[in-house]
Amino acid sequence: MGVFNALFGVFSKDLGIDLGTANTLVHVQGRGVVLSEPSVVAIDKRSKQVLAVGAEAKRMVGRTPANIVAIRPLKDGVIADFEIVEQMLRYFIGKVHTMFLLQPRPRVVVGIPSGVTEVEKRAVHDAAIRAGAREAFLIEEPMAAAIGSGLPITEPTGSMIVDIGGGTTEVAVISLEGIVVSRSVRTAGDEIDEAILQYARREHSLAIGERTAEETKIKIGSAYNTGNERTVELRGRDLITGLPKVVEVTSSDIREAIANPVNQIVEEVKVCVEETPPELVADIMESGITLAGGGALLEGLATRLTEETKMPVQVAEDPLTCVVRGTGKALEEIDILRKVFVATQNGKTAPRR
Repeated sequence: MGVFNALFGVFSKDLGIDLGTANTLVHVQGRGVVLSEPSVVAIDKRSKQVLAVGAEAKRMVGRTPANIVAIRPLKDGVIADFEIVEQMLRYFIGKVHTMFLLQPRPRVVVGIPSGVTEVEKRAVHDAAIRAGAREAFLIEEPMAAAIGSGLPITEPTGSMIVDIGGGTTEVAVISLEGIVVSRSVRTAGDEIDEAILQYARREHSLAIGERTAEETKIKIGSAYNTGNERTVELRGRDLITGLPKVVEVTSSDIREAIANPVNQIVEEVKVCVEETPPELVADIMESGITLAGGGALLEGLATRLTEETKMPVQVAEDPLTCVVRGTGKALEEIDILRKVFVATQNGKTAPRR
């Protein structure tokens, strides 16, 4: 069996996968990040047949006939629909290997939130195996983000990572390949988008779509008044007349609208600092807090956290790909980093040497 796996490995391209609530990214060993697509699947409600996956499916959101529904099968970073996630994973794994004209069963490392249950861990592991992986290993997202950010996780020094994704915010202090303190809250990019949706309904009697809310967040969303005030037009349906309506909103309006989810994220970071041993706090005061994930791009968030924690805060290089780059590096240095993999019930805690 060992000889078979060794020979199979010659033809295989092992994969690291960031299975995110909003987007799924895939890292191919030796090639880097080769795929980044929305975690969206379009299915026929009558036949349950999958019609589209990823970017093609996202284009259908809000534009499908009654018999077609575009869904996000992950909610708050965990699997909400096991069968659909399995088919989505199979599609992404197959698409990546088609790029290289190969169809082997790869080893796969999947990033998962640190707060998931044993059942949820097993669901992700099984979905990867059923989707075509010959071996599947799990790694906690804050650990993967720290590896992808280049933090010295193997050293006897404290490193703090804040990974703000679509469904969850992961805060962790890492030392000697282990997570010393961690916090996981299901408040992140999706909740910020929802706050903008609710603001439009409450203040302007305007119904807008998820894509409009997300685009507004990207264009003028902020967590701190940086003095860069801008305006944007919200286009949607008037809830009173039912007719099209356009309203103009400012950065200040949106900052106030998203204050609640942003405050929750800031509070989680502060609580994690409070729970960290003093020696590691001293290390973090010197090295600073690193932000990763799409939420790290929210304007003024680093400044806000610096003010609240009294510590330096920096955004990681290419924060959107930190987790998937970390899963890829964990595969490439599998013997050195074997301690970072998460145990699953009746599964492996780490690959054999």
